[in-house]
Amino acid sequence: MSSVKRLVLDVLKPHQPNTLDFARAVASLGEDYQVDIHVLEVDEKTETVQVIIEGSNLDFELISSAIDENGASLHSIDEVSVAGK
Repeated sequence: MSSVKRLVLDVLKPHQPNTLDFARAVASLGEDYQVDIHVLEVDEKTETVQVIIEGSNLDFELISSAIDENGASLHSIDEVSVAGK
């Protein structure tokens, strides 16, 4: 069985929740999730951010749902690292 170790996502999010709260919401999904966010562009109502998530077994569906629940849109998966047995 393979497991996802790292995801780099392109996300469009509203200004609220702020970047810190958004990162905390994603990080709280897993016991060992580490989340880094880089703000790439800001306009009047939204921010384009690069979300980097690392952990031992990332749950993409759960992460995608959390992004939606926080009013954001997943534009693309820009990078993925998967380990298999």
